[in-house]
Amino acid sequence: MPDTKITQLRSPQLQHQILLSRYLRGQQQEREPLPTDRSRKPYTEGIYRLFHTPVPLQLSQRLRPPLMLSTHIRSMASAASSFKYIIVGAGNAAGYAARQFVHHGVKPGELCLIGSEPYFPYERPALSKGVLMNPKARLPGFHTCVGSGGDRQSPEWYTEHGIIAKLGKPVTSVDATAKSVVIDGGETVTATEAVILATGAEPIRLSKTPGHDLKGIHYLRENDDGVALADALQANKDKWVMVVGGGYIGMEVAAAALTVGCKVKLVFPENHLMPRLFTPDIAKHYEKVFKDKGAVFFNNGRLCKAFLGDDQAYVRGAKICQNGQGDIEEDASLIVVGVGARATTALFKGQVDMDQRGGVVTDATLATSVTGVYAIGDIATYPLKMYNNRPERTEHVQNARETAAHAVDAIMTGSNEPYDYLPYFYSRIFNLSWQFFGENVGDNTVIGDFDPKLLSVWVKDGKVHGIFMEGPSADDTANMKNVARDQPALDLEAFRQCKTVEEGWKLLL
Repeated sequence: MPDTKITQLRSPQLQHQILLSRYLRGQQQEREPLPTDRSRKPYTEGIYRLFHTPVPLQLSQRLRPPLMLSTHIRSMASAASSFKYIIVGAGNAAGYAARQFVHHGVKPGELCLIGSEPYFPYERPALSKGVLMNPKARLPGFHTCVGSGGDRQSPEWYTEHGIIAKLGKPVTSVDATAKSVVIDGGETVTATEAVILATGAEPIRLSKTPGHDLKGIHYLRENDDGVALADALQANKDKWVMVVGGGYIGMEVAAAALTVGCKVKLVFPENHLMPRLFTPDIAKHYEKVFKDKGAVFFNNGRLCKAFLGDDQAYVRGAKICQNGQGDIEEDASLIVVGVGARATTALFKGQVDMDQRGGVVTDATLATSVTGVYAIGDIATYPLKMYNNRPERTEHVQNARETAAHAVDAIMTGSNEPYDYLPYFYSRIFNLSWQFFGENVGDNTVIGDFDPKLLSVWVKDGKVHGIFMEGPSADDTANMKNVARDQPALDLEAFRQCKTVEEGWKLLL
């Protein structure tokens, strides 16, 4: 007979997750006799959809009779379930939130994770920094929380901690006041204590540009995007790849394409790369690296006016204009668009307070305007404590990790401790690696010339507000954090006279 302690649990998914966990650990459960009919497949297929890993047929047959899970799977469309806590979204931030819930002793069956991707949470930066260049960089290798030096939370990790994961199931509607969501298929999921909104951001798509629907035009946000683009880059070695956008994604995708052997054209309207952070003096060093590797730049007012296709509806290039004039056609066998992202918050509009950019406004604990509802990661507009609580929305993995932990702490302990984030950005391209802390306001100066390091500071009212470094060591990173938080006074003219990065550090510390 089935284990009564298991079958008494409310969720049939939790029942089979616990049984699966025991099976993987070699523990035996008391079972009814195995059926002899091996022709029925719905349950095996259902297991795959839920766990995204093949399950031995023998196991599916052992589970089906006592739990009748094939019936549960067929009836899930009309089901309703409730949990103490729900995380809406299964991206980077959600993985760190799950870890923090476990840290606080969440019990099996109390936490539900809902995500539109058919994968457990993973470190999203790995897509542009690893997947595109390294065929071995694939899931499950970069599930959270390996990016911060933590354990890799494999699908089995969620099973072992009794966390219910409804993956590959987009949320279709939200009732924030009732703390409930409806997922694709009609199932209603309700939280009795708290909901965390962690829906992240989505790429801005050039959907009004003629030819936008041609085959061979890629965006990069999700795991499937990364794998598909990696395959496309391999298939286009020695051919021209056009990258539209000169920010984070544009730089990292262009670097990946060059690394695997493609030729690259970069198209962006700004005067230099990374205009949101780089000054012209910083940008010129990185631009030289790209150009030395053969990249061709189309910038200074240039925009992609139209995508051009062949007879097979496959992209063959783009029409580029400069300041609205002088159209030229540039060939490319593959185009990648990386022109920014926007918060994925349409489902919450009119239910929680939001800012003009679509961010969900929170207080210092990441709580929204609706009791029991929190927002974390890319969608949260929070008071930035170190800058007089000015509203801030930060699309960065470190903020995703830290808001996740802070919101869960507030939920589980009732803490009113304010979120205190230090703005931070980083990137890795080729053999280069840079970091930035603070804010890029005031006068900027740069010392060093990739020899192999470069150090730059922003000074306002005689104090350092931001600090940037190429090639920092672990000690350099620690010192950068201290400088950004402490905002020490600095004689900018004396700093400009420094010949080496080491001399510059002596004035800063």
